[in-house]
Amino acid sequence: MTDLSQLNFDQSGLIPVVTQDARTGTVLMQAYADRAALERTLQTREATYYSRSRGEQWVKGRTSGHTQRVLSVQADCDGDSLLYRVEQTGPACHTGEYSCFYRPLLGEDAPGAAQPDTGLDGTLERVYATISERLATLPEGSYVARLHAGGLDRVLKKISEEAGEVLLAAKNADRAELSTEVADLLFHTLFAMAEVGVSPADVAAVLRGREGKSGLKGPKEVG
Repeated sequence: MTDLSQLNFDQSGLIPVVTQDARTGTVLMQAYADRAALERTLQTREATYYSRSRGEQWVKGRTSGHTQRVLSVQADCDGDSLLYRVEQTGPACHTGEYSCFYRPLLGEDAPGAAQPDTGLDGTLERVYATISERLATLPEGSYVARLHAGGLDRVLKKISEEAGEVLLAAKNADRAELSTEVADLLFHTLFAMAEVGVSPADVAAVLRGREGKSGLKGPKEVG
């Protein structure tokens, strides 16, 4: 539906929006949008909502870094509610939970209860979002703040050292040590990415472009 005149906004000019992680299928949150917020979402693909308490538009992740890139917007059969399917960076809930729907009413194992994404890709996104937020605020005592103060060259040296530790752990076939060293390498690589302004989505786009390709380029190909 591209004709917004077919949507049924309420008396306050708002329409409910349910937001879903397009990758995991988990319902992340429920909010509201006015016509202007919806138009901005459609134009920019940045999830934009309307705050009833503040009486203003807000863009998800503008201050926290926990952004939502909108892949699709769908209206329900009555045109009185919307579904945003998004690529979520970091947790969606202001409490730090992956989803706002994290309190099951039928017990801990209730079917459909939202669970945090424990996959590597989701974890990397959350770590990157945390790094970005701490780079923006530089809280006292933060490891990220200390890395930033030391300069990028120091971090790049750290990445080189961690890569050597990864090679050693792999050569020794030490699974526990390899997991630890890869985690250290990924963390410091994510820090360097955040400092330079490269996001996990940028890297994912490059990898997607290489999927299914093979031939003469060796390590730059995937598949």
